[in-house]
Amino acid sequence: MPVVVRLDVMLALRKKRAKDLAAEIGITEANLSLLRTGKVKGVRFDTLSRICNALQCKPGDILDFVEGEEENAASLEADDAAE
Repeated sequence: MPVVVRLDVMLALRKKRAKDLAAEIGITEANLSLLRTGKVKGVRFDTLSRICNALQCKPGDILDFVEGEEENAASLEADDAAE
């Protein structure tokens, strides 16, 4: 997927634990973990806003776009299907 979640980087820079962030913004640790690992299809703007507020950052500090990643993911899926 071309959108990469860099929440772990921001947590490290702010010296904050994921458990503490989850409690501060009002989501479960499990949902925050799914977001941190990029295993979600989307994120609500409200949640993103609360994360940015808590970490004193901008959405671009958490989410990044890597060009060409979509093609790589599609070719990997095609290879897996062929096996």
